[in-house]
Amino acid sequence: MKQKFNFKGLATAVAAGALCVLSSCGSKEQAGQGAGMAPSLAVQTVAPGSIQLESTFPATIKGKTDIDVRPMVSGNIVSVHVDEGQRVNKGQLLFTIDQVPYLAAVDQARAAVNVASTAVETAQISYNSNKALFDKNIISEHALQISANQLAQAKAQLAQANAGLTNAEKNLSYTQVVAPSDGVVGSIPLRVGALASPSGQALTTVSDNSEVYAYFSINEKDILSMTDGGASTLDAAIASMPEVSLKLANGTTFPNPGKVATVSGVIDPQTGSATVRALFSNVNNMLRSGSTGSVVMPVEATDVIVIPQKATYEVQDKKFVFTVDENNTLHSTAISILPQQDGQHYVVTEGLRPGDRIVIEGVGMSARDGITINPVDPAAKAAPQQ
Repeated sequence: MKQKFNFKGLATAVAAGALCVLSSCGSKEQAGQGAGMAPSLAVQTVAPGSIQLESTFPATIKGKTDIDVRPMVSGNIVSVHVDEGQRVNKGQLLFTIDQVPYLAAVDQARAAVNVASTAVETAQISYNSNKALFDKNIISEHALQISANQLAQAKAQLAQANAGLTNAEKNLSYTQVVAPSDGVVGSIPLRVGALASPSGQALTTVSDNSEVYAYFSINEKDILSMTDGGASTLDAAIASMPEVSLKLANGTTFPNPGKVATVSGVIDPQTGSATVRALFSNVNNMLRSGSTGSVVMPVEATDVIVIPQKATYEVQDKKFVFTVDENNTLHSTAISILPQQDGQHYVVTEGLRPGDRIVIEGVGMSARDGITINPVDPAAKAAPQQ
């Protein structure tokens, strides 16, 4: 039995297989060509420049004056005339202490003054009479001297009585405790009926916060930088410092700028820092004594290498960039930066030199150590996108 072959069908199958092989090979070749293409990445040439940076220091806010109000005399509080947080003026009545014993002391002192005044008058009459008798040689000089001494003693007792009256009246006035300055009343721990005394707990605190001080610390290196290593005085450095701002606890910035007023003359040997005081106007009474915040001090850095933060990546707390060599090959390079930054840029202190090229896009994605790239000018790349 003879078998018949379908040569036409076989030819069709062979042709289809050849087409499939050619198509598959072409796809693999095209894929290989796409994978081998160098990625186009924006590259920046490093050059010296300038930038406005910020240094942030934790700060404690205090009123211009924080005065503890203490009574000058002891007694029970009979009236509290203000409330916590109330704004008061200098001399305004805050508390009244029981006046009864002090009124009695004033009456007693006045009575003592009256007795002493009468004694002076009696001694004066006696002296005048003896003086007339002495002038007529009726009594001796010794008798006249005794009457003179009695008069002097009576006058001294009168002066003592007057001093006692003044002291009693002063103590009576101290029963009305008044505000020592303009300001805001703090907490009031003692209320009506409580015993107040000069050596006891303060009745309250009055804070004059029309202006407030923000206290923060800087280290010895910062002080040396301020004075340019001793080339200028600290007073001159403070006078030339720019205005500072105050960032509040909620993250907002206080609307009124401040000025550094003083730097303490002693560096704490334990911390190696000095206390700095910045003054802020607080006309709207927004700030209160005891608040916290951060003083933000602008720092002008000139003739420094500035790079975008997006050009860096971090490995084990160290920062790196990808530098581009003459063959357009990337190399991972460690850098050191200043702690101050503006949120978008870093100031490089080590690892880069003027003229070096770095990749500023694709870091952590398409940019990798050792690959070759097609460098693109950032401005030229941004133009088509715009």
